[in-house]
Amino acid sequence: MTNINDTVLYIGVTNNLQRRVYEHKNKLVKGFYEKYNLCKLVYYEITNNIESAIAREKQLKNWHRKWKINLIMAENPGFVDLNID
Repeated sequence: MTNINDTVLYIGVTNNLQRRVYEHKNKLVKGFYEKYNLCKLVYYEITNNIESAIAREKQLKNWHRKWKINLIMAENPGFVDLNID
């Protein structure tokens, strides 16, 4: 997730992407994403294994910002909101 200006990146794990995006967009849970108005889904990965999802989250959180941006740009060069209402 990112904000309207694409300046802040948020990485997380969820078992329900549509619900989690809805929570972000509607600021239903207090936290980091509410403070920075993270309302655009610009990248996601799907797995059926929670352990691998958590391992990938930890890996990405340790990446440099440039690496994260390059990963997003490879799939979504315009940082278009991928949320499906």
